[in-house]
Amino acid sequence: MAIDYIIDYACVPKQTLGTEGILERLKGRERAQSIIHLFRRNGDNRPPSQMGFELTRTAAGGQEETRVIVVQALLDAADELTPLAQHCEVCPANVSRTPFGCMNPIEYPISRRGELWLLNQLPGPDEPLLWLLLRKGIEDFGYDGSSAKALRGEDQTYFEETGVLARLMGEFHITSNQVFEMTFTVGHIQPSHAGVLLLFFHAIARDLDADGIMSVSQAPPDAHERFPFLLQPEEGDDRTIRQLKAFLYALYVAWTLNLPLLLDV
Repeated sequence: MAIDYIIDYACVPKQTLGTEGILERLKGRERAQSIIHLFRRNGDNRPPSQMGFELTRTAAGGQEETRVIVVQALLDAADELTPLAQHCEVCPANVSRTPFGCMNPIEYPISRRGELWLLNQLPGPDEPLLWLLLRKGIEDFGYDGSSAKALRGEDQTYFEETGVLARLMGEFHITSNQVFEMTFTVGHIQPSHAGVLLLFFHAIARDLDADGIMSVSQAPPDAHERFPFLLQPEEGDDRTIRQLKAFLYALYVAWTLNLPLLLDV
């Protein structure tokens, strides 16, 4: 389980298989490789054509559907990606520099350290313009964290932390649920929202005046020169922090291309 994010860049692979088709094949190949590894570890050397597993899904009407998936069928479907991978080599949306690198995940459970890292990136009262913008956004859009609250608890697998983390922001406080909500549960991220999130999480420089802050609603043609990406991997980063930084870089690239970042949470 993961948050999947995709830069909505039109390309030959997406035109051929569709965004969902590519994602399904990538996930299918990963699932097939995991199943093969599990079988081999248990001394089962049957070929993938003789391996199967049950997959249960909830249909649109709420009823559960279970079907048997043959591992070889997943591998065969994934093979359809191979001739299309060449188009990714020079693609401006390929953030991970791998085949289909415009699509990447943030894996669940999201770590406590990762949530704290996001909270600590936010601007405090010592950066009054952005602090006021953050406070106004929370009030205007009603970010109360309720959509994230439903994903948190002992019986859930989305967050490592079952409670709610909070940071005092001078005259108000913000919770990890509110941060998750304003980032991941408001639908696909449009460029105007992307620019604000990049400022809030200090992915780009934020020593800007009011006009400069407003200008990030659309990336300027020289965005890479004026607003270089600031977040780099560090030795102490855990998996979630590494993946959050990769997500913010994808958001940055989508913003510079004036494209939405699609989310599947």
